[in-house]
Amino acid sequence: MIYEYKLLEGECFWGASTLDGVYNPYTENSDFTRDFRIWPRNQTMPFLVSNKGRYIWSETMFNFTIKDGVMTLESDDEITMTVAGTTLREAYMDAMKKHFPFDGVRLPDKFFTSAQYNTWMEFDYHQNQKGILEYAHAIVDNGYEPGILMIDEGWHKRYGEWEFDLYKFPDPKAMTDELHELGFKVLLWVTPYVSPDGYDYVKSISTASWWGDTTGNKDRFVRNAKGEVALFKWWNGYSAMLDFRKPNDFDYLDKKLKKLMDDYGIDGFKFDGANPSAAGGYHPRNMVNGPAREDHDPYAMNIAWNEFGRRYEYHEFKDTYKGGGKNGIQRLADRNHKWVGDGIDTIIPSTILQGLIGHPFICPDMIGGGSWAYNVMPDFKVDEELFVRMAQVSVFCPMMQFSWAPWRVLSEKSQKLVHAAAMLHKSVSAEILELVRESEVSGEPIVRSLEYNDPGKGYQLIVDQYMVGRDILVAPVITPETYVRDVVFPEGVWVDPENGKEYQGGMTHKVECPIEKLPWFRRKK
Repeated sequence: MIYEYKLLEGECFWGASTLDGVYNPYTENSDFTRDFRIWPRNQTMPFLVSNKGRYIWSETMFNFTIKDGVMTLESDDEITMTVAGTTLREAYMDAMKKHFPFDGVRLPDKFFTSAQYNTWMEFDYHQNQKGILEYAHAIVDNGYEPGILMIDEGWHKRYGEWEFDLYKFPDPKAMTDELHELGFKVLLWVTPYVSPDGYDYVKSISTASWWGDTTGNKDRFVRNAKGEVALFKWWNGYSAMLDFRKPNDFDYLDKKLKKLMDDYGIDGFKFDGANPSAAGGYHPRNMVNGPAREDHDPYAMNIAWNEFGRRYEYHEFKDTYKGGGKNGIQRLADRNHKWVGDGIDTIIPSTILQGLIGHPFICPDMIGGGSWAYNVMPDFKVDEELFVRMAQVSVFCPMMQFSWAPWRVLSEKSQKLVHAAAMLHKSVSAEILELVRESEVSGEPIVRSLEYNDPGKGYQLIVDQYMVGRDILVAPVITPETYVRDVVFPEGVWVDPENGKEYQGGMTHKVECPIEKLPWFRRKK
């Protein structure tokens, strides 16, 4: 079925996938198309919401085109347009309450009260006990607050066995104990993939008597139309895949993860992969032999994967379909170390969009960018100004995450500026945490567009500023060699907390922003 909707005068829509946040909002001048049925990436919802109080909802994803002020949506399911009021907030709140009400689950304080640290950009596939302990000690020694520490891909033996590689990690329990003593919570990276050359895979598919009783394994993994285990192509080759709608697959991974917690004191897990797009993960196009399509719903499988992982108090996801309203820790997909081109230019619009599709508990990508490609470029050099500005952009988000070690890749001056950004996040963490607690119940975004708080004032196209709740305005610098910028101030009087300077709202002011400064302001009570 095909649906067409003409935009109203001055109307803008936000929605669908945060990977396309840089194209949001969609306006009468937009010329954009994406088939979200085969390209749902990062956080994705079958939902579009308008600053004119309208919203579009579908139970499944759709093909989307906007051109000449007309949105065209194609879907096998019904798509509805609802008029819920006249503002963005009215439309969002009505849709949220009807279609993705928040579950009220309380998230751990630790995610929000200090910066997070991920070991990917420091070690990529070469995770090791000695290096990680040195990294953790350096965090503390350089004056950063200990927080969540995620040991990324490469800590393990074969994919799916989820046992420490004892050559790289000779004493995992001692490592975890030492990290805990430093003040960290420790998370390990996992995926739903199982290597086909490993013990667990062979045991799962074998009927040989020497394995013992294997009857409980006969339905393990996603199967093709012939009933054989299907192999998926993903970024690390070919693997079998667990389907968490199956009790057997659910129990298989659950037992392995709980054993890591019991044996070594691991606190939680980073659940990676398993996005339902044709680019990788839970999608029929990636199966070697034709799938049993009637039993292979990539969207349902992604939902089951996320529900499996959210049961662990400490968790993180970045590929989440229809997860709005389900309180969980979400991160933006990997960003480039660039000013323009899936880099710093995308962080604010994508973060605003996350909140508008029901994901307020958000973390921008790793500061400096989490794209692995930069670790293998022989002539790559860190842009120190960009690194500092990426840290500043993240300060007022609910979470901020480091991976590159600032003290390793930056000059002393730049490292101090990045440290100052981390400390500013710490200093306002009580306010952020209060907004988290409110949002866990109310469902309102934490990071908001100016349009959300102050509708009808012409703010709908502002994507280089954001608000935190109602009373904090943040205007980061996202362009190089920029030391003065225009800042749009909503109604009221706004105070720069660093120097006490006041700005009259309802107008635009030029604000000085040397590299040392993140422009942010409080609404005067």
